[in-house]
Amino acid sequence: MIVEFGHFALLLAFLIAIVQSVVPLVGAHKGWRGWMAMAEPAATTQFLLLAYAFGALTYAFVTSDFSLRLVTLNSHTLKPMLYKVTGVWGNHEGSMLLWCAILALFGAMAAWFGGNLPPRLRARVIAVQGAVGVAFLAFLIFTSNPFLRLETPPFDGQDLNPLLQDPGLAFHPPFLYIGYVGLSISFSFAVAALIEGRVDAAWGRWVRPWTLLAWLNLTVGIALGSWWAYYELGWGGFWFWDPVENASFMPWLIAAALLHSAIVVEKREALKSWTILLAILAFGFSLIGAFIVRSGVLTSVHAFANDPDRGVWLLVITGIFMGGALTLFAARSGVMTARGVFQPVSREGALVMNNVLLAVSAFVVFVGTVWPLIAEIFFDTKMSVGPPFFDAAFTPFMVALAVILPVGAILPWKRGRLGRAMAPLWGVAALAIALGAFVWTMQTGRSILAPVGATLGAWLVFGALAELWTRGGRGDAASRVRRILRLPRADWGKAVAHAGFGITTFGVAALTAWTIEDIRVAQEGESWTVGNYEVTLRSVDQVEGPNYLSTMARIEVIDNGRSLGVLTPEKRVYPVAGMPTTEAAIDNGVTRDVYVVIGDPQDGGGWAVRTFIKPFANWIWAGAIIMAIGGILSLTDRRFRVAAGARKARAAAVPAE
Repeated sequence: MIVEFGHFALLLAFLIAIVQSVVPLVGAHKGWRGWMAMAEPAATTQFLLLAYAFGALTYAFVTSDFSLRLVTLNSHTLKPMLYKVTGVWGNHEGSMLLWCAILALFGAMAAWFGGNLPPRLRARVIAVQGAVGVAFLAFLIFTSNPFLRLETPPFDGQDLNPLLQDPGLAFHPPFLYIGYVGLSISFSFAVAALIEGRVDAAWGRWVRPWTLLAWLNLTVGIALGSWWAYYELGWGGFWFWDPVENASFMPWLIAAALLHSAIVVEKREALKSWTILLAILAFGFSLIGAFIVRSGVLTSVHAFANDPDRGVWLLVITGIFMGGALTLFAARSGVMTARGVFQPVSREGALVMNNVLLAVSAFVVFVGTVWPLIAEIFFDTKMSVGPPFFDAAFTPFMVALAVILPVGAILPWKRGRLGRAMAPLWGVAALAIALGAFVWTMQTGRSILAPVGATLGAWLVFGALAELWTRGGRGDAASRVRRILRLPRADWGKAVAHAGFGITTFGVAALTAWTIEDIRVAQEGESWTVGNYEVTLRSVDQVEGPNYLSTMARIEVIDNGRSLGVLTPEKRVYPVAGMPTTEAAIDNGVTRDVYVVIGDPQDGGGWAVRTFIKPFANWIWAGAIIMAIGGILSLTDRRFRVAAGARKARAAAVPAE
């Protein structure tokens, strides 16, 4: 009965979403407070119903209820409990239910924490969020119902995709979905502001924390996905410019631009049209990502589904909401006049340049991702766009972004002087260049990529510290430190996020430039040298896991006579799913990873073994986590919380419409 009630809750949530999308919107148009007040209970009720439906589906997976078609296709009695739970969202139908539940959660949060927003704006935001919910709930119920029953339940299930039976993939989708779907609330704020015909500093202050929440979760989700690809797929890389990787990266870039652009709206009431457009595009790229992941139009190891029919539904949803929002944007362009003026050399000017670089880089990724599809449709040519294109076309924009960030953070609002802004940064620039020169000297005969990465990484990290030191004002060191510690959390968050970006930049450059790779056929007991390490294949054994069979190697690694231990890479086969997976073994270090993979047995005897030395690999994900921590610090700044901003607006006696 729990599962049946979950199905009923899903259907009821669809009806509530229709009420949520219509009644508050009509009430806001007519000025009927009673109708506008319907928004809060409707949003809360929709979320509670979907939370119950998701809990009921989870219960079915945990108890191995194979009368449910979805459980039969994606679970098995021998599967570990962690993967029984994560099997709920490790498939198309369950992941879409999670998508809808998070969508409803953000609508409910707008109701719970937006009590001091102008009543009409709040009603419209929640109504637009409800309309998005109606579309996705209709898609879920009519094309992807997770509660379909089997007339004759089997004795056991068909197991979850073995690639998804991993801790990294267990937590990667929820974070990614909070980021993806969280951008819907920024979209709702943008459409509500267009309907209302008012975009002002208060709107910029309200939209920032929602975008920040989505962005930091998207950062964590992308980092987890990259980490999973690094150790699970056995390729030894952290990013492959896969279509699904790009699908999450594009909204991340646009959301980062939106965060910076909203600052200009809040501080100077400028860039209104651009900021509204970014809010629309950020969620638009999330919808495009959902289409890429689920339609099967582009091949990916991450894809959840290969169903063009359901992909058409997602394409229609994307067209309706993006087309409607952009049409409304064009119709309301006249009401979004900028008030603040500024000189090109100013913080506003630097933020504009920041936005241009992020937006163009997102467009480059988009073109590279969809070009194979365009070539096939219009030119009847099958082609692929791989890392060489993305590396060459995307990297220059990120280099330019890294160069301007420290300078832009120090420039004053409205007008500034470049020489004065650079005064506290000359020492940082000298240190960064010296560090790059040192790296160039130490790696004689290699690529310039690592020295450039070291220079940019140091420029960003020490530039963030220099900005904080500048914010401390004049006086002795002790008094400056006290003032720095009292700075708003948003200032600390900005500095931490920029430093995290610098750490990731260096990690990417170092790993790309300095990786050492060795591929060979090795006999048991054979030793060989990779870089400064001696590697020995001790043995290869057959091991039985809870729901898989494994070929496990024992490989000893010695560094200058000191044993680092025995690494145990595996080649697993999941009998139920009939699918092999590669489990790399990694000796993690602060400055390097020793990464080994066991392959197939060879006809002439021996085993294929791949060994990598990966310098500074963990700095990539450490930098991403530091960026997310910076987002959390900014999010806890009371000035940027919705309630705090609304209190400020109320104190200024701004009347609601």
